[in-house]
Amino acid sequence: MRSIVKGIGVGVRAPHEAPYPRPAYAWYVLGVLTLVYVFSFVDRQILNLLVGPIRRDLRITDTQMSLLSGFGFAVFYAFFGLPLGRIADSRSRRGLIAGGFALWSLFSVGCGLAGRFWHLLLMRMGIGVGEATLSPSAYSLITDYFPPHRRGTAQGIYGMGIYFGSGAALILGGLATGWASGRPDWFLPVVGHIRSWQMVFFLVGTPGLLLALLMFTVAEPVRRGLHTGDASVPLRDVFAFLKRNRSTFFCHNCGFALLYFSAYGSAAWIPTFFIRHHHWSAAQIGQAYGAIYATFGALGVASGGWAADRLLKRGYADACMRVAMLVSWLWIPTGVAWLLVPDPRLALVLLAPTVFLVAAPLGVGPAAIMQITPPRMRSQTGAIYLFVANLIGLGVGPTAVALLTDYVFRDDGRVGSSLLIVSLAAHVLAGLLFWGGLKPYVRSEERMYDRIPAGSAIAAAGR
Repeated sequence: MRSIVKGIGVGVRAPHEAPYPRPAYAWYVLGVLTLVYVFSFVDRQILNLLVGPIRRDLRITDTQMSLLSGFGFAVFYAFFGLPLGRIADSRSRRGLIAGGFALWSLFSVGCGLAGRFWHLLLMRMGIGVGEATLSPSAYSLITDYFPPHRRGTAQGIYGMGIYFGSGAALILGGLATGWASGRPDWFLPVVGHIRSWQMVFFLVGTPGLLLALLMFTVAEPVRRGLHTGDASVPLRDVFAFLKRNRSTFFCHNCGFALLYFSAYGSAAWIPTFFIRHHHWSAAQIGQAYGAIYATFGALGVASGGWAADRLLKRGYADACMRVAMLVSWLWIPTGVAWLLVPDPRLALVLLAPTVFLVAAPLGVGPAAIMQITPPRMRSQTGAIYLFVANLIGLGVGPTAVALLTDYVFRDDGRVGSSLLIVSLAAHVLAGLLFWGGLKPYVRSEERMYDRIPAGSAIAAAGR
């Protein structure tokens, strides 16, 4: 399965291409994008710590709650990502991200005004639309700022935003929930009286309205790569490219969608599991799980990108897929054990490697797509990847856990059994899909780099 990588691991460029931006500035841009990603996950995941008070005040079920944290958000996030990804392939990516950041922050504040289930659902849909601007544009920007042999690491660092953001949501959300819960009602000028959980949304949403301006310190880089071509690629060309590489995209997108299915399904219900099964408070589990999630998740996603770059330099064209396959199965022992041990502290200890391993492949997912995609299609193929991953992972994962709890076990206390079934099945199937996609991925990579003009520096480096 080893294939010599034709230039992508060497860091050279064709003679006609502009040089890459200064490394210091590229890392600064990556830092800004990662910070924005952190805030997107704070706004997205804060809901998971507020299940109890929201269910109580809005009088809803676990399944309805899962629609707020998963499906209601994910459908709009996934569907709007497709046209926004197409826009990002021809328009200002930094402007798109800045506008989206301000929009989802505004809708997050709007969650604090919700008094009924459908009010909150509409706000969550709006957050999904705003956040759909971010990752397709960010994947493309990172590809234009970093040479190929550093992209796995760069995408991995960007992916750390998932864990820093979710961890911050849990830690700060736990602190804010404990602080705000000290008073059953709050009074804000103009707004009037609100509940403690509504106050939390005001606290996490407001900073983004100002921080969106930070994106204007990011320069729009030269779009680089093979046959950059016109400013816009016809959709028929995008679909033709996907059809030629259908085996690769099927195994890749569905495999990562299953990992997201497990990751989001677990993240949505782990705090509730500790509250119901181990009788911890929201503040306790928020701070403990948040620290584990932020630390070990960030280490995991960065390590996965680093490992893929190391394999790529050694000549493995399928490095990203290979890392994802191995880690999918390595997750299983601790991923099962933490749900079965009776001691909550031991469960937290076992959660540390579990979070590390579930995070490790998530940064290499977009890097794998960028490696085999022409420049003017990168945001669009990135958006398609996110469409599949988030519709299945975020849209169905939390709801699958809730449906098992509500309609199969019919017992709120069995949420741990639901988590076990959903996560274990997802990781086994994901590993099989990645294994089946190794050879197709190498063929896709070879087709991509066989298009290089014979006399170019990249061609010379690879042959």
